[in-house]
Amino acid sequence: MAQTNILLEAGTNELEVVEFYLDEATFPTVDAGDVNADPQAPAGEGSYRGYYGVNVAKVLEIIRMPKVTELPEVQHPSVLGAFNLRSRIIPLVDLAMWLGKTHTQTDEQPKTIVTEFNNVTTAFMVSGVNRIHRISWEKVEQPNKYVAAVSNNTVIGVVKLEERIVFLLDLEKVVANLNPKLGLRLDDLGADWDNTGYRALVADDSALVREMQRDLLEKAGFTVEVVENGREAWERLEDFKRRAEEGNRPITDFVHVMVSDIEMPVMDGLNLTHRIKTDPMLKQLPVVLFSSLITDKLRHKGESVGADDQISKPEVTQLAKRALALIKDRERAQAGQA
Repeated sequence: MAQTNILLEAGTNELEVVEFYLDEATFPTVDAGDVNADPQAPAGEGSYRGYYGVNVAKVLEIIRMPKVTELPEVQHPSVLGAFNLRSRIIPLVDLAMWLGKTHTQTDEQPKTIVTEFNNVTTAFMVSGVNRIHRISWEKVEQPNKYVAAVSNNTVIGVVKLEERIVFLLDLEKVVANLNPKLGLRLDDLGADWDNTGYRALVADDSALVREMQRDLLEKAGFTVEVVENGREAWERLEDFKRRAEEGNRPITDFVHVMVSDIEMPVMDGLNLTHRIKTDPMLKQLPVVLFSSLITDKLRHKGESVGADDQISKPEVTQLAKRALALIKDRERAQAGQA
């Protein structure tokens, strides 16, 4: 898949989404007037097509269904096996099966989406791929409690595209559930942590990740406030800035470091970082991007908006150490200017 211009830009609060679909068998008899019914379905069986999306930054390529070799001791039946792609052995996951769906009877050949995130390459079998859409994160809504519950918290965003509802999937969660070793890990910080008294603002749309970061940073002595997306983080920072200006106080009286995910509804972490680094008062605030999108090929996006550090999930324990190092470096630099 050719990389498009969005991969060369950062801070625009836009993303590109690969839209794909999964065809699911529905077993009750379907009304003859149902335009979505599959005419090839067996008697008494209908078909439902669900539309999904994934950030194009996570997609290496889209290929035809490869020849798969079964793997020994597979932990979940949705792992169909592995295949060789240019000397790389890549596991293949039947995404419909993982989501608990039943395949329809069809002559259409499935497609395979090869992804890379968290420094891990995984392929997902889907029914088909439609196209790539360029959208603003402002158009991406957070899933309501019902959608989150019925999807096992696999849906991270909902967007309306060409009269269709498209669910953005948390493929990291799928991979982590299939192989817990690839999930977020909270390692021992060690015993050499003094109570820092520093304040951290954390933005992440995943409740699990937010609380894990809060737990880690609090164990390291930070006072932590968490928010769900970049817009909420920016509003808190603007409030800190207003209070600092009114009281003629430094911004460090309110916050010492910003930790942000990249992919978030409403406002992403790159746009948030760009706003911080172009603000006369807030630009001194260290920003750490913590995301599955931190790869060698995409690291330049964080650099271009001025991020002070970038940490790839699932290296949670690195957060406290590197956040503290950035704060200390900033304090030494300011002391040298005094």
